[in-house]
Amino acid sequence: MENLEIARELERISGVNPRKCMKCGKCSGTCPAYDKMEYHPHQFVSMVETGRIEKLLESESLFTCLSCFACVERCPRGVEPANIIEAVRLMKIRPQNENHLHAEQIPELLDENLPQQAIVSAFRKYKK
Repeated sequence: MENLEIARELERISGVNPRKCMKCGKCSGTCPAYDKMEYHPHQFVSMVETGRIEKLLESESLFTCLSCFACVERCPRGVEPANIIEAVRLMKIRPQNENHLHAEQIPELLDENLPQQAIVSAFRKYKK
């Protein structure tokens, strides 16, 4: 798949339009993991927008992100960098659609002590 095709797929998975970003850096300025990240939230958005995906897929920043959504809260344009980072992370850990969850698999995975919200969350995450 070509880089821009991958970028469009990341947009689809994340539900985020990176072209809305005005590159103000507020998302990165509020990131508690900023000092430990090779690429910061605003850079993830920019790199997906321009199709520079390979560097993101190899970056440790994917797993340094705390998924605290501070960047989402600070964005004046509603870009949601955390969702883009999560989409890139999913693309990294599911290279060949090996990590999908199908509805028919759920009954055998159910645990009566597991909250229903956790089941729905897992299904949403692993069905993309």
